[in-house]
Amino acid sequence: MDQPASSNRRSFLLNGMTLAGAAALSPSVVANAQENIRQPRVQLAQARPAAAVPTVKSVKHLVGSATSFAYAVKAGPWIFLNGHEAFDFERGLAPDVEGAPGQRLTGRPPLRREADYILRRMRAILKEFGSDLPNAVRVDQFYTQGQAVHAYHLARFAEFGNYIPPSTSIIMDRCFTARTNTHTSMIAIAPDENWTIEKITLPGQAISASGYNPAVVVNDFVFVAGNQATQESGALAAGVGIPPIRNWGGENGFRRQVHYVIKQRLEPSLKAAGSSLEHGLKAQAYIRGPENFPDFMDVWSQYFRDIPCAITLTTAKDYSITESMLEINLIALKNGARRRKQIVNVDIPSGATYGPCIRAGELVFPSGFMPIGRDGRVPAADDAPAFDAISLAGQAQGATVLSYAEAVCAAVGVSLANVVRAQYFLTDIREFAGVATAWSARTAQPHPFAAVQVPGPLPVTGARLVSDFWIYAPAVA
Repeated sequence: MDQPASSNRRSFLLNGMTLAGAAALSPSVVANAQENIRQPRVQLAQARPAAAVPTVKSVKHLVGSATSFAYAVKAGPWIFLNGHEAFDFERGLAPDVEGAPGQRLTGRPPLRREADYILRRMRAILKEFGSDLPNAVRVDQFYTQGQAVHAYHLARFAEFGNYIPPSTSIIMDRCFTARTNTHTSMIAIAPDENWTIEKITLPGQAISASGYNPAVVVNDFVFVAGNQATQESGALAAGVGIPPIRNWGGENGFRRQVHYVIKQRLEPSLKAAGSSLEHGLKAQAYIRGPENFPDFMDVWSQYFRDIPCAITLTTAKDYSITESMLEINLIALKNGARRRKQIVNVDIPSGATYGPCIRAGELVFPSGFMPIGRDGRVPAADDAPAFDAISLAGQAQGATVLSYAEAVCAAVGVSLANVVRAQYFLTDIREFAGVATAWSARTAQPHPFAAVQVPGPLPVTGARLVSDFWIYAPAVA
């Protein structure tokens, strides 16, 4: 059964934080965690009626392939638009984006055509659900280059108008297709009297040049934009960097950036929205270089060792400023929320995740999963290079993380049909073919995926992906 968020430090460790992430804790606490994490703790919740299954918009054969794709999922009041890029889901490359044959540079700039295509289709889908772009509460964008961001921002201002929801923007190695440069996912609501958006601004601070709100409140939830260790001017914050003439001097530059983002960016945003770190539910951290993961978890645990909060870590190529080394976004409950934050007890191997699985009402937020088995190894790591023709790495590693997602679903009384977003960060996007095969082997449900290529390697030798699952599990009536 779920445990309330007031659980003590020991119960927090036993419910998902990895030993790597707990390195700053005492040896006795870590030893207790090691001993207890070996015991199965998945406890099945009561099964839910069919009405609790989300409504899906999908294509059965993505660009004519055997891969199904759930590009939009409505779950209660929530609408998830997943992995949108500028191509036709059924037919492939879109003439509106590609331009006339041999005239790609004629007309509106190609990067702007991509952005227009994505946002206009998103708007049309939202309207089919009785919603629209002004009802968006979060957008996540991944790009291949800075120029794509410029073009997307122009399109975003044109489509959204004077309200842009909290945003995360990261430069990655590649989008899902080899021809696209912008990858966008969105969370929106179907508005009614209980589901309206309160826009949050920070005292004394103007909206950023990108135009997005630093946070919004909708019902019990607070959505905080991705934050870097930057000042209002966009430059790296004073005191965060280490002068190039110095080899050392206190904490390194990366650790200083983590502290700054948590204390000077996330906390003020939460406070302005009527929340605080203790109400954090789910964070995503995009980190420059796998060598910085241990330092991130060490600093993160200084703030969250007694605060259960799901966390997903993955690598990133670049940010809005080149001196940045990370960006973090966050979802939280507001003060006095009707929903309770709970830890979901799931027997996930300690090395496979950096944090716990958290539930708040109808939404379940596992921490990110890495494909690490109970033996501490990546499945099929030895054989995968020899059998790349069948994407053995993608199949084996995809099956592993999906088994963990399935365990979370079972613990809250639903199935993979209630996964509303399956986000994959792959070091080689071609391994997604194996992940898709692993999904199809487990369920006939269309795959609500969003997949991009991130810089490798990942912290664990042989790992090709980090996964992030979002699950809808409404209470039994």
